Amino acid sequence: MIGIVSRIRWLLCFVVMLAPGLSLAGTILVLGDSISAGYGLENLERGWVGLLQQRLQQTHADWSIVNASISGDTSAGGLARVDDLLQRHAPGVVILELGGNDGLRGLPPARLKENLTGIIARCRAAGAKVLLVGMRIPPNYGRRYTELFEGVFPQVAAEQKADFVPFLLDGVGGNRSLMQGDGLHPNGEAQPVMMDLVWQKLVPLLKAPK
Repeated sequence: MIGIVSRIRWLLCFVVMLAPGLSLAGTILVLGDSISAGYGLENLERGWVGLLQQRLQQTHADWSIVNASISGDTSAGGLARVDDLLQRHAPGVVILELGGNDGLRGLPPARLKENLTGIIARCRAAGAKVLLVGMRIPPNYGRRYTELFEGVFPQVAAEQKADFVPFLLDGVGGNRSLMQGDGLHPNGEAQPVMMDLVWQKLVPLLKAPK
């Protein structure tokens, strides 16, 4: 009997020693559209998400990325599939990069706000932290609409107290040398710039994995 008790105590000590290491593992879910899916890039590993994974391997090897971005996706599409993604991957952090296609399609800003808020709420309910990524649209959609559209992202971030990257294409959009021929998607040279913008806001969220 004494031998069995000693073995149980040893096993419990062994589990306790392993527990801190086991608790470090974390998953980052990227929920985005073509900009995060690497549209037009020959090598997806050179996209900003791929570069982020490489940075994590160097500095936060206990975190990994699941890129669930789909070209053409909208905030409504993200809302429709986020529950399944949360259940399958149990992320500690969700990088939410959706809304650009909503703007290009003229979706009412109120609907965009509702969808983004819904996604954040579901992520939080699943225990995930959220990094919201802002987007802008070309000025030819009219000053009033573009201002209302762009204003949604900081509003949602403030109301939901979500960490926030104001504009993923900051320093990239409008620079022809960093954009593909369509003028909408960043090229390969722009990817490190985008990754750095996200990285600055992401690092604080990695201190305490889910």
